[in-house]
Amino acid sequence: MNTLSHTYLNLSYYSSSPSFHQFMPFLPFPRPPKQRNTIHASLPSPHLSINSAPLSPKLGNVQPSSAANDQTALSPMHFLERAAVLYGDCPSIIYKDITRTWSQTRTRCLKLASSIAALGITRGDVVSVVAPNIPAMCELHFAVPMASAVLNTINTRLDANNISNLLRHGESKLVFVDSQFASLVWEAVTLLPPHLRRPILVLIEDQEYSYIDNSFDHDYETMVESGDAGFEWVRPRSEWDPIALNYTSGTTAAPKGVVHSHRSAFLQSVNTLFEWCVPRRPVYLWTVPMFHCNGWSFAWGLASVGGVNVCLRRVDAPSVYGALEEYGVTHMCAAPVVLNMLSSYTGKTLTAPVHVLTGGAPPPAAVLGRAESLGFILTQGYGLTETGGLVVMCTWKQEWDNLSRSERARLKARQGVGSICTTEVDVVDSYTGKSVARDGKVIGEVVLRGGTLMSGYLNDEEGTSKCMKENGWFWTGDMGVMHEDGYLEIKDRSKDIIICGGENVSSVEVEAVLYSHPAVHEAAVVARPCMHWGETTCAFVSLKAAKKPSEKEIREFCKERMPLLMVPRLVVFMSELPKTSTGKIQKFLLRDMAKQI
Repeated sequence: MNTLSHTYLNLSYYSSSPSFHQFMPFLPFPRPPKQRNTIHASLPSPHLSINSAPLSPKLGNVQPSSAANDQTALSPMHFLERAAVLYGDCPSIIYKDITRTWSQTRTRCLKLASSIAALGITRGDVVSVVAPNIPAMCELHFAVPMASAVLNTINTRLDANNISNLLRHGESKLVFVDSQFASLVWEAVTLLPPHLRRPILVLIEDQEYSYIDNSFDHDYETMVESGDAGFEWVRPRSEWDPIALNYTSGTTAAPKGVVHSHRSAFLQSVNTLFEWCVPRRPVYLWTVPMFHCNGWSFAWGLASVGGVNVCLRRVDAPSVYGALEEYGVTHMCAAPVVLNMLSSYTGKTLTAPVHVLTGGAPPPAAVLGRAESLGFILTQGYGLTETGGLVVMCTWKQEWDNLSRSERARLKARQGVGSICTTEVDVVDSYTGKSVARDGKVIGEVVLRGGTLMSGYLNDEEGTSKCMKENGWFWTGDMGVMHEDGYLEIKDRSKDIIICGGENVSSVEVEAVLYSHPAVHEAAVVARPCMHWGETTCAFVSLKAAKKPSEKEIREFCKERMPLLMVPRLVVFMSELPKTSTGKIQKFLLRDMAKQI
């Protein structure tokens, strides 16, 4: 790639909702009349390149297809239909004393979809879910789109005010609530503006968390039992129809509503399975929240390979290790913070190897090395909510097998190369749009182009146009370098780069050194204002038990391993660093703290 245009996308409205803007590249269609408040989409999204050729002339007597007479729309809903045929008697979900087959899961999803439709939910309505990784969350990923609605899974660690804001912003018509969060959601509903109609509330009961108040409109299991097993699920009119509304975790700013289509969800599901080489009938442990990018697309993708969804309500080291042993888990995904937790919990090696796909934040090589020594087979990836999950993979090369463990860990700490459905990855100068040198040194902004990109941000035309350009490139806001072999390595968020005396300092590089200290459990580095240098590095560190180095010892350790300008001028010890529910350290909170020190 040579130059990326900085001109903003020319956007048009195409929606039956007064609140949702469907974005299109210069399509000469009039805006349809406004109807009910729904998210509606049936036309190509802006990440299609405007340079793509028009429909080619017919070949012989074969006419080219068009949007109007296209073939069956790509949709992950078809995965469930196939799973019921091919893996009908195989286990699909395991949770406590519950075990279900793929045939039973399909039937339950159809019955639930029919009950959702019977409540008056129609095409494009938003249906929200506030629940952990439980069987209902797996089923709702299929049942909601099968009723033609848009699935909105909400972060369970948000407070009532934030949940209320998301329900209002997405204009949710129906909310499924796990009993653990029933009081929280009721409080959120009471905060909705009085002129808004309250969404229908459905309680998902769990014996572990009883909710006595009979204030919910419906019960989850009752809706399943009373549904129609012969329900004809509602196909999308187009593969560009929205399937999910996912809110970003908000580590650097307020959450944004990311809209994904059936097409992008299908492609990302296939993309991840292929790139991770997932075999048929894996046993998959749910440690990544399904409210985060629909569980990195595995909430749908596992059906296509007849996988077993081992559900886990809470993610802690004893629960994870217990599940690994009890169910013979073969695969799991984990953010670096979870890997760090698991590798620090026990020194025992696994009785059987477990494949782990990690991402969500750049993992330090020291953490990868420790996890690998325990028997975890690690694959590193990179993606965003806007890409539907991991789209850049650190694909392993056979010639790396004989390298030292530390060198293998260093290579695995890189994010990797483009995937089959998002093949175009580059690092460019943020001002000129030109590709930076492939030397592993020059830092630029990471840009992506491919089929798994979002349709746009809900109610945020300006935000969409800033990151999704008319030539199809998505500007991520992440800073990285491109190595000579074409492998990407993330260095920082653009907001996290520290400019000390005019020099760029990568907080990720400083953190990698801190994580190599034997006493450091967690580390995060942010900029601290300085009258002389502009900014200096400030490190926030949590320590392992029984190991208490001083600030001076930490700084001396860093001085031996990095240039002086990168060495933290201040080290702040904390019992635990603030994180989002997906395991990302909330650096914006740490930046505020650093300013006040």
